[in-house]
Amino acid sequence: MTVTAMPQPTATDEAATAEPKKSKKKLIIVLVTVLALAGGAYWFTKPAPKGPPKAGEVVKLDPIQVNLAAGHYLRVGIALQLVEGAKEADGSKALDSTIAIFSGLQMSDVNDGKHREEYRKALVKKLGELYEHEVMDVYLTEFVTQ
Repeated sequence: MTVTAMPQPTATDEAATAEPKKSKKKLIIVLVTVLALAGGAYWFTKPAPKGPPKAGEVVKLDPIQVNLAAGHYLRVGIALQLVEGAKEADGSKALDSTIAIFSGLQMSDVNDGKHREEYRKALVKKLGELYEHEVMDVYLTEFVTQ
């Protein structure tokens, strides 16, 4: 039977295997530091907001009828105040949101000025999200209940 002796690792072999681990650690530390510095530089050099958006074109949409509670209905017309430089807004999202917000409400709620303003503000918020902040306000151009 032959016994083969395994060569014993020398100090240079151990140093060769340990060095790549250290260099990976150093590389990771350097990368994290560079990314942190780049992020900080961007944060301090990004352009400041120019203030509130400027009003642009007003897009008037055709009035629609919305069913209210107890067999009543609301005929509502809206106009969208776009921000300056906004592309022309498609009114389908605005009309759909108007129907969703006003449908099924009590006639006494929509006729009350305080409630009506709350619903209008909810519509402004919803349209701001849907149109990616290109709609800055909504005007009620027609508002008839029966």
